[in-house]
Amino acid sequence: MSIAITEVRPGTTVEMDGKIFKCLEYHHIKWAQQARVRAKFKDLRSGAIFERTFNVDEKVERARIEYKPMQFLYADGEGYHFMDPASFEQIAIPKKKLAEISKYLKEGFVVNISFYGEEVLDLDLSASVELKVTDTSPGFKGDTVSGGKPATMETGAVVQVPFFVNVGDLLKIDTREGKYLGRA
Repeated sequence: MSIAITEVRPGTTVEMDGKIFKCLEYHHIKWAQQARVRAKFKDLRSGAIFERTFNVDEKVERARIEYKPMQFLYADGEGYHFMDPASFEQIAIPKKKLAEISKYLKEGFVVNISFYGEEVLDLDLSASVELKVTDTSPGFKGDTVSGGKPATMETGAVVQVPFFVNVGDLLKIDTREGKYLGRA
C-alpha cells in the first residue's frame, strides 16, 4: 500500500529499495518556494541510520509489520530465546541483532518483537526497567565532586549512580540512554 511521504511520522515503517525502514524523525521544510520533507530512517535489518529529503508529492510503500508481545526466557551460545505467552511458541534471536538492548534484558521481561513475515526485525523494550545492583564501590562521605560511581546491574549493565546506592538496591534504569532514574 502506497502512502504519501507527508503521512509518514516517527515510528512508521516503510519499504524503500527492497529494504525496511523505521522513521525516527520527520521535518516538513519550506525550501526555496517549494515544500520538502526531511526524514531520518533506521534500516531494521542492518541498523544503519540515514537521512533523506523527499519532495512532498513522493510516495513510499508502507511495510506490513506485526508486533507480538514475547517473554524473554534465557540467553545461550545461539542467542536470546523468547516465548509467545499465548501459543508457547519459542524463537531465538542472534546475539548480534540485540547488541545494545541485551544488557537490559532480564528473565521474565515481556517485550514487543516486530516481525516482517517470519523475519524478526526489531525488539522494543520498555523505556525503563527495574534492575538490582550486584556490585558497586562504597560511597565516601563528603565526596560530591565526582558526581557518582559506577554500579553493575544484575544483567551486566554498568550505570553511573549516586553515592548513596548500595549493593542489593533495586533501581529504575532508562533503557534508551542507560541512565539512573531513581530507586524502584
